[in-house]
Amino acid sequence: MKLINVTSNHPSLVLDQLESTDAQLVEVYSLGNTVVIYTEAPLHNEIVLTNKRRNISDNELKIVKKFFKRKMKNFIYNEKDIIISQTNGLVEISIFHKNE
Repeated sequence: MKLINVTSNHPSLVLDQLESTDAQLVEVYSLGNTVVIYTEAPLHNEIVLTNKRRNISDNELKIVKKFFKRKMKNFIYNEKDIIISQTNGLVEISIFHKNE
């Protein structure tokens, strides 16, 4: 599976996030039937995985973590500062950090 940037297909979602949260960057990715929303804010990053048909698999979570770990090189964070919340068809990863 591969993450594909589909941000340009979701302009209203991106605009809503930028206007109503402290996010400075919003990107949307596709991972098969799973949608991944990545946001960067001054003191935290959020990664949301959602799938309307089924729960998020461990493999999908592993792929997303690996991809965004490389992407977040400009942030200092500890693994203990990562909070993962899971429910049916939804995973939210909150990463608290300091800018380098």
